Amino acid sequence: MKINFKLLTTFLAVADNASFRKAADQTHLSLPAVSMQIKQLEEQLGVALFQRTTRRVELTREGEQLMISTRKAMAELDGALTSIQQAANLQHGHLSFGCVPTIAGTRLPQLLVEFARRFPAISVRVRELAQPELLEAVRRRELDFGIGPQPEKHGELDFRPLFVDEYVALVPASHPVAGKSGISLRELCRMTLLTLGASQFQGQLIAALAEERLEPELNYEFTHVSTLVAMVEAGLGVGVMPAVAVPPRRTALKALRIIRPVLTRTISVVTIRGHTLSPSAASFVELCDLLVPRKSKAA
Repeated sequence: MKINFKLLTTFLAVADNASFRKAADQTHLSLPAVSMQIKQLEEQLGVALFQRTTRRVELTREGEQLMISTRKAMAELDGALTSIQQAANLQHGHLSFGCVPTIAGTRLPQLLVEFARRFPAISVRVRELAQPELLEAVRRRELDFGIGPQPEKHGELDFRPLFVDEYVALVPASHPVAGKSGISLRELCRMTLLTLGASQFQGQLIAALAEERLEPELNYEFTHVSTLVAMVEAGLGVGVMPAVAVPPRRTALKALRIIRPVLTRTISVVTIRGHTLSPSAASFVELCDLLVPRKSKAA
């Protein structure tokens, strides 16, 4: 049964005032219009809602039942509308997104601090995921969006590029090649290489090596950048990693650009194509330029 919202509003006005005339004044309707709407509601329900006398208007038992239910429904609706309005105004809300570890551990903290400063009432849940798991979580709509490397095939996902991240070779400052500004892949293959396993870069690196007809021994793979850095510091080998993940102010280490060929990845905001972000998610994405390294901004 479809009941007009206006009929229920008029019904409550009559019930609250116990008067058709006072209800007309409250709702800014004419007295005949109020009477007509109550009659229409009674006809739709098939019961009388009011007992009318020349002196007073009283609710019937069915009218009392409708009044209680309508007030509850109106209160819930008012609460929902208030909550939606507050979310639209970013007075409260929830945000859930994913980020690859190399960005989460370096660029993300500054962004989260700024977002918390601007929108302190928004609760945030961050999941650190490798690129394949990140893309899948966005596809399944487990996350509002993701921040990570852009794949070659987009599928049903949209990508908003943020910056291009080059890969570098991390060496101890005492290493013979530490004085160079760049190093070729062929030179690297003469050294013990430490890489990040199960990552987009691993596939890029293997493809680049095959194209250059190089067959180095990739005996050391690590899950976390911090572990790889610790191994480089210990002298185990040369680390191959994204430039954005290089720890700052490490005087004992030197990052060299990998050249011939240059290896890069594009860091993007990942969303479902055609999906509209919530107000809190949209506001966060607007701040994502804070993830861009200064050199990238200047370029």
